[in-house]
Amino acid sequence: MDMINKNERINKINEDLSLIEDKDSLTFGTDAYLLSAFLPVRQSKVGLELGCGSGVISLLALTKKKCSRVYGIEVQPAIADIAKRNAELNALGDKLFVICKDLREVRANDIDGEVDFVFSNPPYMKMDSGKLNQNEQKNASRHEIFGEINDFCACAKRVLKHGGDFYVVYRPDRLADLIFALKSNNLEPKRLQFIHKNTHTPPSLLLISAKLGGKSGMTIEKPIYIYKDDTNEYTSEFAKIYEECKLGGQDEK
Repeated sequence: MDMINKNERINKINEDLSLIEDKDSLTFGTDAYLLSAFLPVRQSKVGLELGCGSGVISLLALTKKKCSRVYGIEVQPAIADIAKRNAELNALGDKLFVICKDLREVRANDIDGEVDFVFSNPPYMKMDSGKLNQNEQKNASRHEIFGEINDFCACAKRVLKHGGDFYVVYRPDRLADLIFALKSNNLEPKRLQFIHKNTHTPPSLLLISAKLGGKSGMTIEKPIYIYKDDTNEYTSEFAKIYEECKLGGQDEK
């Protein structure tokens, strides 16, 4: 397996992880890192990522002891190939199993049975909103081309064990759509946390967890501010999250 092809580069994410990225695709960003930090440490558990892209969130989950192994679902063959090569590059090919398939068709028997938790950084934009990019890979990452938010929730429902958890990073302006999709698939929202650039700005991202078959009741966590006001310097809270890849209250389950 070739490690890198034309139009690709290798970026160092941290001391443990390097990442092959296509220069024309969306690159690793804050939303992906926050989702990986939102996952609790579950060293013995099995996870699944919907729309795994380059595989970076799954790889972070493995290197930070968030799971023992993980399945990555990616519909685009070229991107799925990058995820497979990233697993090999980081000596995690025996723990990250990438499956190139439309998540709308994925069932538990595609991944050797139900999993303990599912996580996803799904496209935020509806097909009829925003300007489409000429790059098909970027379009698929930003717009709901290969599944709407309800399709992601429905897939999570199909592959989760009863009582399993679904973790999502999403946009606040679509919170109503997300909660409706979760509850329509028997995924009860349990924790919600908003992410702000600084104390002067409205939230730009949210993190939410939901439990399959869970009882009603959701905790609203204190917001996270990325930057100190009027500066480009990280807050001490976010700097710690970035260093540890862990949010408060995320103990092993």
